[in-house]
Amino acid sequence: MRIARFAFGGEVRYGVVDSDPAGGGAAAGELQVAELAGHPFGAADSIRFTGARYPLPDLRLLAPVLPSKVVAIGKNYAAHAREMGGEPPAEPVIFLKPSTSVAGPADPIVRPVKLSERVDYEGELALVIGRPCRDVPPERAAEYIFGYTCANDVTARDLQARDGQWARAKGFDTFCPLGPWIETDLDPADLEIRTTVNDAVRQQSRTSLLLHDVPALVSYVSAVMTMLPGDVLLTGTPDGIGPLERGDHVSVTIEGIGTLSNRVVDSG
Repeated sequence: MRIARFAFGGEVRYGVVDSDPAGGGAAAGELQVAELAGHPFGAADSIRFTGARYPLPDLRLLAPVLPSKVVAIGKNYAAHAREMGGEPPAEPVIFLKPSTSVAGPADPIVRPVKLSERVDYEGELALVIGRPCRDVPPERAAEYIFGYTCANDVTARDLQARDGQWARAKGFDTFCPLGPWIETDLDPADLEIRTTVNDAVRQQSRTSLLLHDVPALVSYVSAVMTMLPGDVLLTGTPDGIGPLERGDHVSVTIEGIGTLSNRVVDSG
C-alpha cells in the first residue's frame, strides 16, 4: 500500500495511491488517491476511507510524514565510507536532522549560498516508524516499521568538514526531502537505489550492500532513544556523492517505491 500525504481544498489529507481500473471519470488505469479518514498511523484495521478519490496529477504531494525527529546513519556503505576518506565504521554512526529540514516531492532544495559553497546530494532509503519503538531486537524490527520512502540527505559538505560535527551541515531547512509516498509492503533487503542529477546517474547501488541492515539499525537506534510513530530513519547513502548547483534537478529512485524529485534553488 502506498500512503501519500497531500494538499487539497486548503487542507492536508492522507490517501492511498492506486489505479482506478474502472476509470471513475479519469483515464482507465490512471493513478488515483483514495482519501483516508484521519491519519494512517495505528492498527491496520483502523484505516478507513472517506469514499473520495482524486486523480494523482491534480494533487500537490507533500512530505509523506512530519516526524518528531529524523535519525540518520552515516557511512553505512563501505564504498561511501572510503570515498569520504576513511574505513567503514564497526558500529552505526548516528546523527540527527531537525524536523524543519523535511521537504516534500517537488519542493525546492534551497542552497544557503551565504553560508556554504558546496551542497551535496545523498540518496537514501528511509523507513518510517509505525508504533513506539524502544529496545527492539532485530528479529522484531519489522513489527515497528510502518513503511519505506525515498530520501535525500542534503549536506553542506564544506560546513561538515569545517565544524567537525554534522548538525549545521545537515540541518538547514529543505535538507531532508522525503517522498513521494510511503510504501508499506516492501522487503528492504535488496533494492536498487539510484540518484540522478539532470537525468545523469550519479549514484547506483543496492540496499543489500548496507553495512548494517534495516533490522540492525532499528535495534541499534531504539537502544539509544525512543522512536515515535512517524519518526524517520535514514539508512545511509551509497558512494557517488557530489555537488548540486542552482537549477539542477535531482531525483532519488528506489526499486519498489518510486521517485523523489526536487529542483535546486539559491537562497536570496
